[in-house]
Amino acid sequence: MSNCALRASDLEVIRGGNAVLSGMSFEVKQGEVFALLGGNGAGKSTTLLTFMGLLQPNGGIAEVLGQSAAKEPVAVRNQIAYLPENAALYDHLTAWENLTYFLSLSQVRPDQASLSAALDSVSLPIQSRGKPLKSYSKGMRQKVAIALALLRETPVLLLDEPTSGLDPSAVEDFHNIIERLAKQGVAVLMVTHDLYGACHVAHRVGILRAGQLVEVFEADEDGSIEIATVRDLFLQQQAA
Repeated sequence: MSNCALRASDLEVIRGGNAVLSGMSFEVKQGEVFALLGGNGAGKSTTLLTFMGLLQPNGGIAEVLGQSAAKEPVAVRNQIAYLPENAALYDHLTAWENLTYFLSLSQVRPDQASLSAALDSVSLPIQSRGKPLKSYSKGMRQKVAIALALLRETPVLLLDEPTSGLDPSAVEDFHNIIERLAKQGVAVLMVTHDLYGACHVAHRVGILRAGQLVEVFEADEDGSIEIATVRDLFLQQQAA
């Protein structure tokens, strides 16, 4: 039985007459963290939206656990937790209320202990949890969004600039969460500008430029990826 959770094969997406993704192919295994690095317009967010069935490919395929994202979008989205860069949470609701409401839309009804554990894992201050989100910083809102994604308990996690707005301590906590989820078998696809974070947490790092995957770096035996090598090629691609 295949342990492939995500598969893109010759994926092509055209928007506004421009090829946003052009013949892109890669796989993400269960229990693997794969990070895509790229500048603005490289096709990072388009990749995630295509895997969720929110964009139809013009060519190739995007599969989640063997299911076509284009043909079975609802079934695919039931297997995915998605964390956008700017989560659309309700400012007038508290952290508790946001989590309870959005989880109910997915027919997920965790108990109070599970909600507390998720907010503990992202280090959201206890005294803030009962306050409306309009009083939160961007980093605190992102922590609520991360907790929401964790509570979905899906086999696939898609992350769009997940550490945006987080302080260094919160970033480290987030990386620890991702590493723990991967050990539990969750497949993680992360798109980011954060070169150092990607090299720290990912098993593989791919460089995306103009909708094409130009290079993929794998972690060595001690689990690390040579940052300098990735940085040099990334900067070279951005300058090209």
